[in-house]
Amino acid sequence: MKRIRILLWILLVVPLTAGAQHGDTLRIITYNIWNGFDWGKDTLRASSFQEWMKTMDSDVAALQELCAYNETKLQQEADRWGHSYAVLLKKSGYSVGLTSRYPIELIEKIFEGMHHGALHCRTAGIDFLVVHLHPGSIKKRRKEMQILLKKIAEIRKSGDRFVVLGDFNAHSPFDAHLYDPEGPLLTRMREKGQNKADLTGNLVNNNLDYAVLSGFLSFPLHDVLLPHSTTLWERGSFPGRVLGPLNGESSEQLDARMERIDYILVSESMAPDCVNAKICNGADNWDLSDHYPVIADFSF
Repeated sequence: MKRIRILLWILLVVPLTAGAQHGDTLRIITYNIWNGFDWGKDTLRASSFQEWMKTMDSDVAALQELCAYNETKLQQEADRWGHSYAVLLKKSGYSVGLTSRYPIELIEKIFEGMHHGALHCRTAGIDFLVVHLHPGSIKKRRKEMQILLKKIAEIRKSGDRFVVLGDFNAHSPFDAHLYDPEGPLLTRMREKGQNKADLTGNLVNNNLDYAVLSGFLSFPLHDVLLPHSTTLWERGSFPGRVLGPLNGESSEQLDARMERIDYILVSESMAPDCVNAKICNGADNWDLSDHYPVIADFSF
């Protein structure tokens, strides 16, 4: 009789537990929140961001530039958008973090060879690697890419569901045809002296560098946004219009130099499960951050 009861418990409870872990759908967001809302001083933007996150009803969120955050602060904010679990990479500088509806297992905090660091966690049965690559050096980003590819290779040994997401500060070869060689973006970068022979700037041979994203894509990882977008506007994640007053630029000028540097990349087994993906660069997000968030929906 006791054995029958145990069998019934396994049949009834275990499937429910597995279902709760994944559910029918999973929504993932990545968002760079621009200096942690002025290092915590811009409470109005922070509050608006939290309300927006609440309306998005996500399951997992990766955040970058968590400046002046600690574990308690991140968890309190995550609670407001329905995430009972949160992990922070570090308490100083430009940190990244992960929040989730489901329990989070911290696997590794990656610092060696990394400018900002990276965070490896597991939640909802999926490995997440939250990244924020070097903002001003192709050379350093390429080194970070090599470090992370080794980590991803280790992750793949133990599972086929993994996501690499965040602010890559790098450009995709799949977007190359969308950038005007003489347009506002590249003209501005050249004028700022971003072309450096030693690759310590953001241009190589006066053009954008595609090696970093190519490295991740050839792993292979899959860019979930590609099947759901065609234009640069549909893919643009930077700069946000909130930068206008700071830079003395109009909204039109900011939109004209739009680029994509934020991504959600997934393993081969997860790619077919992505049913929708988009950059939220509409009016709701114009004033929240200098970056726009990426959202991807999965149906398992």
